[in-house]
Parts: sequence; structure tokens; C-alpha cells
Amino acid sequence: MGCFARLGCLVMLVLLAVGGWLTRDRWLPKLTGRSPATAASAWQPLSPQAGIRGKRKIDELSSTTGPVFTNLSASEVASYVFLSLARAIPESADSGEAAVIGDALFVRAVLPVRDIAGTGVLGPLGGLLNDRERLQLGGTFHVIRPGLSEFQVREIKLRDFKVPAGAIPRLLQQLSRGNRPEGVAPNAIPITTSPNLADVRIANGRVTLYKTTGAPTP
Repeated sequence: MGCFARLGCLVMLVLLAVGGWLTRDRWLPKLTGRSPATAASAWQPLSPQAGIRGKRKIDELSSTTGPVFTNLSASEVASYVFLSLARAIPESADSGEAAVIGDALFVRAVLPVRDIAGTGVLGPLGGLLNDRERLQLGGTFHVIRPGLSEFQVREIKLRDFKVPAGAIPRLLQQLSRGNRPEGVAPNAIPITTSPNLADVRIANGRVTLYKTTGAPTP
């Protein structure tokens, strides 16, 4: 009887597990706030074409006859900013993607990290990395003054390892090119933007840019 009882419990656990998996679309969003489909589709590939679309929208915003705000997808804004302006992602990188998660923009790509690790900025973490690893940046935009903005980096991950907050400024120095303008935070990447840009907000899977003329909420 004990054997049959244990077998019955095992069958019951299997049935519960299968039932939970089949009904995950009902209960998973309540736990995470996001459905499996949303989580899988959040990441969008970076591309020159997406960067061109992003630039076109930004140019329209800068026009005196253009809209007072414009919405960009994660791919559009990240492709334009990180591939064209900030050039924080080297040409040797591949598999670039971007996603808006919560109130932050995340960008990730596979790139050579041995040169970075060799500087000692990563400490013991550098010895655990391969020649090429996935680097992920997460943060928000901040307009410093007309013509200058920054991408404030909240977190950096290499593979599954989270870089300590104290090491983020030094690591960004290895990624960024050129001089850092005055007023840019140590944990930020400087970005040259239109003098008309007043504010940048990140929410609901998109990045919204506002003009200085006082834009209404979309």
C-alpha cells in the first residue's frame, strides 16, 4: 500500500506540474506582470535600418513644424544612439538587441571583453570570462542642457555576472570614445542631442522624446 501511495503522490505531482505549465498564461502574468510572449518579444535587434528610422523621427521632432513629442521603439533609439552617436558598442560586436523593461532601456551585444578584463577594472570577474561575452547595459536618459544628454547606466552585466556599481564608471571609460563633456555623470555615456530636446521618458515598451515648447502627455 505504501508503494501505491507514493506512486499516486508522484502521479499527482506530475499532473499538477503539467496543469500549471498549460495554464501559465493565466497565473504567470500575475506573478511577474508580464506574459511569456511579452518577455520573449521584448528584445528587438539593433540595425542600421532601425537607426535610420529613429533618426528620421528625431529630425521630425526638431523641425519647427514637427510634432511636440515622438515615440521610438527600443530598437530605434538604441540603434541610433549606440551605433551612430555614442558608439559605445564597437564594430566587432554582434547580436545587438535592445528592450524597454519597466522604466529603463536595456542594450546587449556579444563583443570581445578580454581587452577590458586586461585593464583590471573587472577584478576577479575578468578571469572568469571568455574571449567574447554578452555585455548588457541598463539605464535611463537625462537631458543635461540644450544639445547634450546622457545615458545613465544603472547596471552592467557580463554574461550572467553583474558588475559592481563602483566599477561601472571605469568600465564605461573603456567603452566610450573621445572626451567627456562637463556635467556628464561618471556612470553615464554622453550623447549629443538636438537643442530642442527637453525630456526623455521610458515606459510601456517605448521611449518618448519631448520638445522644449512644452509637450502634452501622449
